[in-house]
Amino acid sequence: MSTATEKTIAVVKGLIMDGVAKANSGHPGGAMSSTDYATILFSEFLNFNPDDAGWFNRDRFILSAGHESMLLYSLLHLCGFVSMDDLKQFRQLGSLTPGHPEVHVTPGVEATTGPLGQGFAMSVGFASAEAFLREKLGPDAMDHYTYVLSSDGDIQEPVALGAASLAGLWGLGKLIVYYDSNKVQLAGPCAKVDCTDHRKVFEGLCWQVIEVDGHNHDEIRAAIKAGRAETAKPTLIIGHTTMAKGCATMEGNHKTHGEPLKADEIAATKKKLGLPESESFHVPTDVLDGFRARFDGLRAKAADWKKAVDSKLAADSAFAEMWGHVTRPRPELQIAWPSFEPGQSMATRVAWGTCLNAVMDSLPTLVGGSADLDPSNQTAKFRATYGDFAVDGYGARNLAFGVREFPMAAIMNGIQLHGGLMPFGATFLTFSDYCRNAIRMSALQELPVLYVFTHDSFWVGEDGPTHQPIEHVSSLRLIPELIDLRPADANETAVCLDVALRQEKHPSVLFLTRQNLPTLDPAEYPAVVDGPRKGGYVLRDCDGTPDLILIASGSEVSLALETAKLFKRRVRVVSMPSAKLFDGQPETYKNAVLPPEVTARAAAEAGRTDGWYKYVGLGGVVLGVDHFGASAPGKVLSDKYGFTPENFARMIREKF
Repeated sequence: MSTATEKTIAVVKGLIMDGVAKANSGHPGGAMSSTDYATILFSEFLNFNPDDAGWFNRDRFILSAGHESMLLYSLLHLCGFVSMDDLKQFRQLGSLTPGHPEVHVTPGVEATTGPLGQGFAMSVGFASAEAFLREKLGPDAMDHYTYVLSSDGDIQEPVALGAASLAGLWGLGKLIVYYDSNKVQLAGPCAKVDCTDHRKVFEGLCWQVIEVDGHNHDEIRAAIKAGRAETAKPTLIIGHTTMAKGCATMEGNHKTHGEPLKADEIAATKKKLGLPESESFHVPTDVLDGFRARFDGLRAKAADWKKAVDSKLAADSAFAEMWGHVTRPRPELQIAWPSFEPGQSMATRVAWGTCLNAVMDSLPTLVGGSADLDPSNQTAKFRATYGDFAVDGYGARNLAFGVREFPMAAIMNGIQLHGGLMPFGATFLTFSDYCRNAIRMSALQELPVLYVFTHDSFWVGEDGPTHQPIEHVSSLRLIPELIDLRPADANETAVCLDVALRQEKHPSVLFLTRQNLPTLDPAEYPAVVDGPRKGGYVLRDCDGTPDLILIASGSEVSLALETAKLFKRRVRVVSMPSAKLFDGQPETYKNAVLPPEVTARAAAEAGRTDGWYKYVGLGGVVLGVDHFGASAPGKVLSDKYGFTPENFARMIREKF
């Protein structure tokens, strides 16, 4: 171990202790056990541009152990991305150093982490995006490593192992995960909750596994080099470490995982580490200069890369075209959606598949797949056309996720965070529960990921209540910044897809039917062509002020249209494919669609009724399902649950 490296590590540990102590909140123990590895990685191996934290070909570093955030912030300070004042504002309102890393807050943070396991899973998405783009653009334009720092808690979360299985299958050789195995977690020793032999597990998942003393610097360097040398497999470096390594009296103590160290312990630890005992946030000039000694070389690498890309853009038209797709802002996408025959009976899942098949050639950065439901999710042709990623080559565009909904969603987040691609993933709506926390992370990280959920109601039929979503649409609408899209027919499906793919910061969820629905005629209902973009719109109107307004989404829009015919009153039918988009419209527009003076309102949706009272009022009528379904043909259930024009009309007449 070099003296300079030891001193830098000591300084980083001092910053960790001081930041957590000043905030009186945080996790010093794990951060200190990981400091040796992370400091060596950042100071000797990580390729980045000191002048541009967002340089496209940089190595990605994902702190999956997000509770060790003060370690990352300390290293980002040495990199020049975070100021000393920022470090002193750890966990304070509006600071660049929040409690867990947040991607849109702090320069140098690649992913928002905190929910354990998801950083690991997202890293598989990062590495997949790199492999795909390296194949498409060439290694002179895309060629970087994805490094991850994970913890015992990360590995215990099954989402990590699900993603690891795919990483091994896909042979992501530029993915290097360091597992800081300090064998201690918040509640005590890991041995109380885990007996896993991680070497055997990860070797069984087709990973290269290297075990090191996580405080031996030569072993750490050798392991990183070995990970970089292995090109056919991802690498797991198991670093056997001591919790709170370097502490005066609390090494190995589980209390250091989630509690600030006391003042006397900090002072004694600083003395042990050779730091000034009475000085907080101590960063001597020689440490800063030594850490940044290779920065000129890093800048030169970034400059050479830019020259190579510019030269290739000028000389290679195929590269220039692909580069244009990779870098084009989403609102500028050129998409020619298919048209649909009026009156044709078509499930909206089939409409989605038709749309996907029509545009997939013109959108070469659209990648994704299904959680083992390709025929049901209508992704079978996409898979047959472009092949399975890695299995059929790294330029293949279908991601065969297998029965891994949660890893699928987290991997999509990683792909989107990497940049350059447009990911989508599909499964049955009822299994969105498996994806839910990753969907929440999509919204929190402002990622325009597309989730395609088919089989959206009790109309699934014979599969029964386990496969019939009841509360799922309503529940997903509760996630802030998530765009809900439940189209009424094939035309609305195409518009909803256009809305989703043009998003820059919002993820979208498509709720699609298995059962056939009538395709609306734009000649009869011209608003269907563009109305869905506003979330809710007048589909069928009447002369003058309506006496009654019927509101519906998805498959219930056709029900509302049929119900309207049973009244001699003036009836307006409003299609509301997206509550999120409608709520975001100006009040003048919302009042034009739903005039406040018209209080006779009814809504229909094959799901929970709760959210619809916002639009119909507490005195309004809502036809929905607030109970679990049953195993029977969809038409039988439709009659049983009252989803008929006659019953809907009866409910309305009894109220109004």
